[in-house]
Amino acid sequence: MPPRQSLRTRRAAAQAPEPETKPEVKTAAAAPKKARTAAASKRKAATAGSDVDEEETAIESEASEAEDIKPTKATPKARSTKRKAVAEDDDDDDEVVKAEKDSKPVKKTRTAKTKIEDIMPLAKRTAVSSLKQAMYIGAHVSGAGGVQNSVHNAVHIGANAFALFLKSQRKWDNPPLAAEARDAFRSLTKQHDFDAHRHCVPHGSYLVNLAAADKAKADQAYASFIDDLHRCESLGIVLYNFHPGNTNGGDRAEAISRIAAQLNKAHKATKGTVVTVLENMAGQGNVIGCRFEDLRDIIAQVDDKARVGVCIDTCHTFAAGYDLRSPEAFAATVQAFDDVVGNQYLRAFHLNDSKAPFDSHRDLHANIGTGFLGLRAFHNVMNHAPFQGLPMVLETPIDRKGADGKSVEDKQVWADEIKLLESLIGMDPEGDEFKALDAKLQAQGEGERNKLQAQADKKGAKDAKKAEKAAKPKATAAAKKKAPAKGKKKVAESSEGESDAAEESE
Repeated sequence: MPPRQSLRTRRAAAQAPEPETKPEVKTAAAAPKKARTAAASKRKAATAGSDVDEEETAIESEASEAEDIKPTKATPKARSTKRKAVAEDDDDDDEVVKAEKDSKPVKKTRTAKTKIEDIMPLAKRTAVSSLKQAMYIGAHVSGAGGVQNSVHNAVHIGANAFALFLKSQRKWDNPPLAAEARDAFRSLTKQHDFDAHRHCVPHGSYLVNLAAADKAKADQAYASFIDDLHRCESLGIVLYNFHPGNTNGGDRAEAISRIAAQLNKAHKATKGTVVTVLENMAGQGNVIGCRFEDLRDIIAQVDDKARVGVCIDTCHTFAAGYDLRSPEAFAATVQAFDDVVGNQYLRAFHLNDSKAPFDSHRDLHANIGTGFLGLRAFHNVMNHAPFQGLPMVLETPIDRKGADGKSVEDKQVWADEIKLLESLIGMDPEGDEFKALDAKLQAQGEGERNKLQAQADKKGAKDAKKAEKAAKPKATAAAKKKAPAKGKKKVAESSEGESDAAEESE
């Protein structure tokens, strides 16, 4: 029995007001559930009868809404359950979800940089077997967030070959290759039928100069270089492309010997599978590789000839003074390479048009068909049977100005250029289709070509003036002293009214 209350206590209780009814308090767990329901409804309405872009927007919108409303204390298990519920609720996204699962053979963390658009293709990959010539065309794609993402990005643009940086090319110190990234890269190349031995050509860091004479700089360059070769071995990659080096004003033959010595050292330090591929250069400054003879001389000093090759960059070739535009010029350049270097060393191509005119020694890449090389040069390349099977990598510009005026990457450019190059295989260069396409692309690049031609003409006139001045015989010290005295005499005589003719007769 409860204790008996006093009379005063009972009266106070009787006079007390009725307690207010409290509004229903929504728990944190209830909010995400409601948000998911609303988001799912919104998504289904948005994706019904819509195109791929709208579907991607709906998926990203849902992800944002789910992130905005989170439980105060969400466990990893709860978050996993939540993601699963969202995926299962969206029947329209089954293929996207499946693609994501298939592309993740190992567990990995998705970063903010990884977007659904990196998986959805801009163009379907062409079956090489369907082409009249077996040409493997792609582009230098990003490996940001992990080298395995380069495979996604290659598929994204419909590529059958690709290049990437194996680490940051802007700094010397980089973390080691993660085991998860290595395994994912190997799995994805196999899944998407990329032959990493033949059609993946990583690009070396621009910082590396194997021709460096200074020991500290040479050691630093070698350390970065050999690290990349070890990464290639881990990923199952055979071809590794790099710029030969720079003399820095020193003797050219000695610089070439240093490059070969570094290659020999690197080859002995690796397992014997990776081929170090020298890229030909445009010839600016003291760069090595602008002449085929440079490449020949490096290869001649490499002990293991099976471990060295050459990558031909079309823009660099043209800028260095080797023509590719007409069938006759193309044949002469191909023959010159075979005579000097040897076609057996040709392992890859970089496909780029040139903003700068012929023999300008300027490394300025242009989009295919818009530059001074023109579409006919690429028709020559794509229809040359001995080039079949080689990886052909675009390095053309894809930066475009957005609505806000800021520069953005438009990967559709690469997707379109891959299809353009594939379409040239077997096309009649004298036919109306080719001529119309050529004229259209040349019109697109006309302004840029005119600007660069004007710069080249100005430089040419300046160089000619310098050469003319240097060719004049230098006056002797006596002549220099005599000339001013004779001039003074002329001035004096002229002031007296005498003619030059009278002076000569005297």
